[in-house]
Amino acid sequence: MKLNTHEKNASGNSAMPQRAVGDVFDFIVCGAGSSGSVVAARLAEDGNASVLLLEAGGDDAAETVTNPAQWPLNLGSSRDWGFVGQPAPGLNGRRLPLSMGKGLGGGSSINVMVWARGHKGDWDHFAAEAGDDAWGYQSILGYYRRIEDWRGAPDPVRRGVGGPAYVAQPQSPQPVAEALLSAASAIGIPVYDTPNGDMMESPGGASIAELRIRDGKRESVFGSYVRPLLSRPNLTVLTEAMVTRLIFEGKRVIGVEVRADGHRRQFTARCETVLSLGAINTPKVLMQSGIGPEEELQSHGIPVVQHLPGVGRNHQDHLAFGCTWAYRKPEGVGGGGCEAKLYWKSASHLAQPDILQCQLEFAVPSPIETGLETPEHGWTMFTGLAQPKSRGRLRLSGPNPEDPLLIEPNSLSEPEDMAAALAAVELCRELGNSDAFTPLVTGEAAPGARDKSGMIDFIRRSAVTYWHQSCTAKMGRDSMSVVDNELKVYGIDGLRIADSSIIPRITTGNTMAPCVVIGERAADLIRTKHGLTDMSGGIARSI
Repeated sequence: MKLNTHEKNASGNSAMPQRAVGDVFDFIVCGAGSSGSVVAARLAEDGNASVLLLEAGGDDAAETVTNPAQWPLNLGSSRDWGFVGQPAPGLNGRRLPLSMGKGLGGGSSINVMVWARGHKGDWDHFAAEAGDDAWGYQSILGYYRRIEDWRGAPDPVRRGVGGPAYVAQPQSPQPVAEALLSAASAIGIPVYDTPNGDMMESPGGASIAELRIRDGKRESVFGSYVRPLLSRPNLTVLTEAMVTRLIFEGKRVIGVEVRADGHRRQFTARCETVLSLGAINTPKVLMQSGIGPEEELQSHGIPVVQHLPGVGRNHQDHLAFGCTWAYRKPEGVGGGGCEAKLYWKSASHLAQPDILQCQLEFAVPSPIETGLETPEHGWTMFTGLAQPKSRGRLRLSGPNPEDPLLIEPNSLSEPEDMAAALAAVELCRELGNSDAFTPLVTGEAAPGARDKSGMIDFIRRSAVTYWHQSCTAKMGRDSMSVVDNELKVYGIDGLRIADSSIIPRITTGNTMAPCVVIGERAADLIRTKHGLTDMSGGIARSI
């Protein structure tokens, strides 16, 4: 368990104040990622509330975090949980690497920095599942106006200015990004000024991406929300402190047990505990604490506190297939390498886009199983499934914190997903082989022309993920739901979940921005419950 000092670290980030840490707080937030950082910061804004933010990983001082171009170097490092899926029949038995951020900022410290807000249809679906219009698109627009410091054209209905999250488009996108927009327009796909305005209310389109990069440096959610508050005496941040289980009085959570420096320590929450550990570790802690499918818990000798069969079920992720072209000559790479995005529909009858394309301005090697060579210089379109129908699950391998979770992604198990994948790859090839790219590329390196059987084989062998794992402790009102509309765990007091595990289905696009919304919504609910100061500066009651 580490406490940093006031000194500036190598990245220029102001670190945590060094002081003795007590055992009792008003609120405990577990996980300093894209949701947990928001919850902790918003609760700590009220000086009457003592807040403990726990993070299993380390600090965010590395150059690989702050330098947008170096994000791939974090994959497989100590900043990555390094999860690996179980063999998937739909992928010819392959095991998918499932990276997830570990450290201050969580995924927002190692991702591609794309800001994608989710489609209107996503949020309206969440509201219907939760039975609460506060999760609907019109309400969520209000959250985004609060969150954003948008540096583009004014849009007072959809965009915010002056919020904690700096969001901007690259000032001079690379030629390959502009070529994608030209190619899309040529085949009838609308081109928008931004991907997060009315494009996210439409059947789809193409646009220059919005990124969390300021003055050439990454801005993590932790950096935007928590770092400005680190000098406050009511906020404590502990790194390298892994939450291993919840502590109960009856069916009320009163705190957590943490493993740090080879020792166990317990912390008590007077008011509430919030799990923001992500779609893998949140259900793991729930199950190993006795909350989950009764039969599975009993099979590992874990006493059942609350039978919730949906814990660990409904696992979803964005699956992608790398289509690559060779450059005529080396081209530049802007920002984190992703400056253009496209969303489109695989079939005209669909209500919203189900194809997600993220253009990378460098050639990404195909999985070895494809047998394809990667050009020395080129670009790759990660074209994939924005709304997959396949559902996976998580299973315990044992009752102890060190026992790994078994992740079964179940990728491409539903025929609708293969149909959408075929459409996505063909759309990508149509774009990449169009006249717009002719000045830049010599030809297609992957997948190349194939018959339908050959293309299915390529899809099964080449599939990777966007690392957007979600939905494993979903919000809703059916028997498989884990949290209600206020993010309270069913049957348990004093516990909420705020991370990507609570969404009923994965959002259209990258998941960082929706996770920030989830954090804001959770903080609002908690503040209201406990009478804390709200965003308008209202008077707080003493806790």
